[in-house]
Amino acid sequence: MFFKDDNAIVLDFLQRGHATGKSEPLAQVIGDKYFSLLEVVVKSDTNLKQGDKVYIGKDTREKIDHIKRRITVNDLTTFARSELAYIVEKIVDENEQKFVDFFNTARPVTTRMHQLELLPGIGKKHMWDIIAERKKGKFKSWEDVQERVKLLPDPKGMVIKRIMEEIENQNERFRIFVAGPTQRY
Repeated sequence: MFFKDDNAIVLDFLQRGHATGKSEPLAQVIGDKYFSLLEVVVKSDTNLKQGDKVYIGKDTREKIDHIKRRITVNDLTTFARSELAYIVEKIVDENEQKFVDFFNTARPVTTRMHQLELLPGIGKKHMWDIIAERKKGKFKSWEDVQERVKLLPDPKGMVIKRIMEEIENQNERFRIFVAGPTQRY
């Protein structure tokens, strides 16, 4: 199953493209739903800046000509790499309920491991505490998770850290938030 983002956030805009290769306006972007890292060709006479949201779906694109290729963290410019964590945090902030719902719906991935345990800082004890609390009622916010699950470190920070781990590690066996590396655009 392929997961494709319809919108992306600009990490860096290269008006003349890369120093080597064809001179064309490029942007390095991250999908706002599945965190796909992509290099896109920008329509001529279009200027983008870091943080701009652009449509990259199948319908008519206003600012993007086409998706050139899927990239990895190693392909990012220095500037794009420096902005990555900030943009990921911004996406998580703008979609708080989606990520809080992860705590409500997470399930086992194997007979010995649960999705919750994939979050940095969550072991068996926190996992069972979260499961017990969600049976009493769904979590409604980051604060709700933190108040109801005693001694749980920053749940939002855990999610952001996990997303960054999945983006940076192309060989990640279990993925919760980020589309896998084999997807074609």
